[in-house]
Amino acid sequence: MDLNLSDEQRLLRESAERFVAESYDADHRRKMANDPLGFSPAVWKQFAELGWLALPIPEEFEGLGGGAVEIGILMEAFGRGLVSEPYVATVVLGASLIDKCGSTAQKQARLPKVADGSLKLAFAHSERAARFDLAIVATVAHKTAQGWRLAGSKIAVLDGLAADEIIVSAHIHDHKGPSGRIGLFLVPAKTPSVVITDYERLGGGRACNIELSGVELPEDALLGDGHDALPAIEWAVDRAMAALGAEAVGIMQTLLDTTLEYTKIRKQFGRPLSANQVIRHRLADMVMQVDEARSMALRAALKADSPPVERARAASGAKAKIGKCARFVGEQSIQLHGGMGVTEELEVGAYFKRLVAFDTLFGGSAHHYSRHAQLGRTA
Repeated sequence: MDLNLSDEQRLLRESAERFVAESYDADHRRKMANDPLGFSPAVWKQFAELGWLALPIPEEFEGLGGGAVEIGILMEAFGRGLVSEPYVATVVLGASLIDKCGSTAQKQARLPKVADGSLKLAFAHSERAARFDLAIVATVAHKTAQGWRLAGSKIAVLDGLAADEIIVSAHIHDHKGPSGRIGLFLVPAKTPSVVITDYERLGGGRACNIELSGVELPEDALLGDGHDALPAIEWAVDRAMAALGAEAVGIMQTLLDTTLEYTKIRKQFGRPLSANQVIRHRLADMVMQVDEARSMALRAALKADSPPVERARAASGAKAKIGKCARFVGEQSIQLHGGMGVTEELEVGAYFKRLVAFDTLFGGSAHHYSRHAQLGRTA
C-alpha cells in the first residue's frame, strides 16, 4: 500500500500549515477565548475562500469531492494552531449527514451554502443517559397534522450557539406510536422553544446544551425519507473521531517540538536538559507515541468508507490509542517544562487542555477499547 501523499495532498498540507502558522498565535487564541462565538467570522470566510469548507462536499453541490484523508491533513494542521472554528461541527458532521441522508432538494438548499461559508451547522445527538451509546436516544419526534413536534434535551453540542441550523436526532413516533426508528431533523437555531445554554470547552471552542420543549417543525424538517438514521449517525461520528484524532496528532507534534526546543535551551547545573540521558529517553518515548498516534489516525481515515464493522473498529481503535498517547505526550511535556508548563504564560498548558478535551469527546479510551472488543466479537 502506497501511503505517500499525492501532489494535491502535499499542497493542501503546506497551504494549511502556512495559514495556521501565520494566522494563529497566542494573542489570537486569547482573543477568541473571550469571544461569545468562540471563533472569528473573518477567518471562517477565509476558510471558504481557500476551499476548505467545500473539501468533502460532492462536486455536484459545489464541493471539491475530497475524502477523510484530506480532512485529516487539514485537521492535523488545525491542531498545530489550536484552531477553534466550528469545522468539525459544520463540515465533518453536519454536511456529511446532509449528504448521507438528505433528499436532493435538501442537499441543494444547504451544501452549497456550507461550501461558501454562509451556513453553519451543528449536530445534537448526545444525551445524559446515553453514556456515549449512539443508539440510546430519548428525544421524541411526534408526527402531527402540520409536521413534527420535538421534545427532549441534548448535551455537549459542538458549536451549537454559532450554528444557523441544528441537526437533531429523535425517535420517530407516528400515528401508530413508537416506530423504533431514529430520525434526523433540521431545526433552525432561532426556532421558538429551543433553549441553548452555551459554555466554553476545555482547550478552546464552545459547546452547548439544548432543551427542546414542544418544538413545532414543518413536514420537510425530517432529513431524508424517514428511514432509521442510526447507521448514518455511526458513520458520521466515526469520521469525526478520525478527524479529531488527526487534530490531536497535530497538537501532540507541536508539544513534542516545543518540548524538544525547550530542553535544548533550558540549562541545569551548567548543561542543557537534553544532555541528560533520562530526559532523552522521555523525549524518545514521546516521539514513539506521536508516531503511533499518527499511524492510527491515518488508518481510521483510510477505513472511513469501509464496511461498517471494519470502519467502526478502526475509528474506535484510533480513538482509544490516540487518547492514551495524547495523555502521555501532554503529561511529559508539562513535566519537562517544570512548573511553568501549567501556567498561562506558556502555550503548553493550552495544548494539554485541548488533548484532555479530545479524550472525552464521543467517549474516552476505556469506552472505545470496549467498543473495539465488542465489534471484534461481532466480526
